[in-house]
Amino acid sequence: MAERKPIESWLTDMDGVLIHEGVPIPGADAFIKKLRQTGRPFLVLTNNSIYTARDLHARLARMGLDVPVENIWTSALATAQFLDDQRPGGTAYVIGEAGLTTALHDIGYILTDHDPDYVVLGETRTYSFESLTKAIRLINGGARFICTNPDNTGPSTEGPLPATGSVAALITKATGKDPYFAGKPNPLMMRTGLNAIGAHSETSAMIGDRMDTDVLAGLEAGMETFLVLTGSTTPALVDRYPFRPSKVVDSIADLVDRI
Repeated sequence: MAERKPIESWLTDMDGVLIHEGVPIPGADAFIKKLRQTGRPFLVLTNNSIYTARDLHARLARMGLDVPVENIWTSALATAQFLDDQRPGGTAYVIGEAGLTTALHDIGYILTDHDPDYVVLGETRTYSFESLTKAIRLINGGARFICTNPDNTGPSTEGPLPATGSVAALITKATGKDPYFAGKPNPLMMRTGLNAIGAHSETSAMIGDRMDTDVLAGLEAGMETFLVLTGSTTPALVDRYPFRPSKVVDSIADLVDRI
């Protein structure tokens, strides 16, 4: 196997890598500081489409992690970039929060429930029967079905919550139409993110805590991959997958010296 080129750019997942249930993971602050001191291009990624990059910047800052807005890449931003490339100036019926609606407004999309080009499903804590019914009827009427991310559940302090993938499955069952998922593990999210910071996959690395999203997306985008064990994946689970990360480390703290 050909030896990989040195890592010049870093992409890292947020939940389970940098923070866990609102608390920074030891080493996260040192990792971000080192990236900023060295001037390495980097992005903090999340499949959560609820918050804008500005919201996430403020939330991370309250935890002591200083991540500039331009270094945050969400599935909502990846979805908006995809739609802007596919059908500039289009229209969409959106189920989601400010992170998604703001991203679509910023690319010049009109949000409407009248004959939209797309139905775009994102994360929200207030899915309503009325909005889901509207989405189903619009898709049956010819609107294309787009989803920010395929995660079936999301974390909360009370336990798992149904997430975008689960709601997408409901709509698919009612319409017979599968959505196009823009977020991880679609390598599209990685490639659009790399383009946003002027980086190349051959000299970039992806850090994540999940094999089925973070590592798979990084691998399919051609990046070096690091799995940390501070999130949802245990060492025993790694061998159950038909693919492997480039390296497994205990936490983000183990990668500070790699920068």
